[in-house]
Amino acid sequence: MKTSVLALVIFAAIASAPASADDQSLREKAASAGLKALPTTMPQPANNPITPEKITLGKMLFFDPRLSASGLISCNTCHNLGMGGDDNLPTSIGHGWQRGPRNAPTVFNAVFNVAQFWDGRAEDLKAQAKGPVQAGVEMANQPEFVVETLSSMPEYVERFGESFPGEADPVTFDNMAKAIEAFEVTLVTPGAPFDRFMEGDDAAMTPEQKDGLGLFVDRGCTACHTGVNVGGQSYFPFGLIKRPGADILPPNDKGRFKVTHSASDEYVFRAAPLRNTALTAPYFHSGQVWDLKQAVEVMGAAQLGAEIDEAEAGKIVAFLNSLTGEMPKVEYPILPVETATTPKPRF
Repeated sequence: MKTSVLALVIFAAIASAPASADDQSLREKAASAGLKALPTTMPQPANNPITPEKITLGKMLFFDPRLSASGLISCNTCHNLGMGGDDNLPTSIGHGWQRGPRNAPTVFNAVFNVAQFWDGRAEDLKAQAKGPVQAGVEMANQPEFVVETLSSMPEYVERFGESFPGEADPVTFDNMAKAIEAFEVTLVTPGAPFDRFMEGDDAAMTPEQKDGLGLFVDRGCTACHTGVNVGGQSYFPFGLIKRPGADILPPNDKGRFKVTHSASDEYVFRAAPLRNTALTAPYFHSGQVWDLKQAVEVMGAAQLGAEIDEAEAGKIVAFLNSLTGEMPKVEYPILPVETATTPKPRF
């Protein structure tokens, strides 16, 4: 009994002990560089109030391959929630086995990005949801066919009515995108060791991860990879100091230039958000680097003009591993049954 009481006293003393000076200094350094823990409250997107009904509908739509012309490809095909929110391919396979031009970014924590897609052409998740459905190389569908498909199933009609009450005709392409956005807002991954460390838990990160965090800040990585998503906030030239080879930076993909048509935006891309990056190989918009340590070394040379040696790269990778959070538990939904009026797949 005395031993148990003594253990409890020691545990309480440790739990209430102030943060070490070194850990607190590192925490302040990270915060000064713009790194933040994930917020504990659900984000609220603009012009789309989130409701439980809308989230449920959005989940069904996220998993429904009938949003594609072929009836084979869903949002989850390229943003697989069981594999880090992407498809673990260099570039995704779409309609008719076509290969897309860019690596699929993770959908986890995407709500915290300043804009969506590598070139930022979609201002938010509801705008992003419309793109792949209509892209010929992805789902190859058209808004009118999507609406016809959804309207043919009574359960969807009912759920759209519950999700968008008061609207005369709630089954619309815009509302489809809003529902998917509502579901994707829930796809956040809290509880990463880095988050717990930033909230005051000194033991949440290993010594190697803390060394890596210090290097990440001191080497200048936070010039691009900052904010709550450790990236995804701004646009930068890929190859700011030294342009990578054509295998990593394909010359025919000029990035944000396609959106702005400004010469200064040639080969400019949104800085990749790094949360859960240990789960989302291969890396970069070209998807040509499978090893995270190699990706760190490429970034050092291309963006910082610095040679990051193997030991330093290993520590930075350890820090990046501390950004892996708790995956949300998502139960695969039972989808509405087709009817005689549901359009047939178009291959």
